[in-house]
Amino acid sequence: MIIRLARVEDAPGILEIYAPFCLESAVSFETQVPSLSEMRQRIARTTETLPWLVCADEQRVLGYAYASKHRDRAAYRWSVDVSVYVREGLRGRGLGRALYTALFGVLELQGFQNAVAGATLPNPGSIALHRAMGFKRVGVYRGIGYKCGQWHDVEWLERAIGTRTPDPEEPTPLPSVVGTPGWESALAAGLALVKPGTNG
Repeated sequence: MIIRLARVEDAPGILEIYAPFCLESAVSFETQVPSLSEMRQRIARTTETLPWLVCADEQRVLGYAYASKHRDRAAYRWSVDVSVYVREGLRGRGLGRALYTALFGVLELQGFQNAVAGATLPNPGSIALHRAMGFKRVGVYRGIGYKCGQWHDVEWLERAIGTRTPDPEEPTPLPSVVGTPGWESALAAGLALVKPGTNG
């Protein structure tokens, strides 16, 4: 089992994990499953600048986590939104924590300062994971999304990445850190948290 950078070839496995969240729940506010082509484009577009990581064994993708731009205004460029998804039947075995640990290690290496996450309520598993990863509640958007026949609240959470400093350097594009010792250390720190037997 490894944690590594996502590749466009991972798109089918990522869609296997993500599709039920689009069709059967309000965890994602997407209401249609992205096409295979669209998912490939998302992976390629994201990894031009930001990390998209997968945890995989020899047969399949077990989970994934990625970062995306928080907002377009220039002063937000040290902040990212983050998400993590784990395959059905493998949740609660440390994969989410492992992927986030690796993701935050890479983001710190790039020089990002803040991570923001949203969780559709109720979702005690997601809230517990984010709290365990050091996120703190910012607030709740009430009835912000309509899906599956009802209005849904979203809790927003934040955590610092590294230590905020005055006059921070510009974030480093992802390709500049891939393969460096810091990159390898970040992935290894995440993988160390995966519980034995997680891949079944």
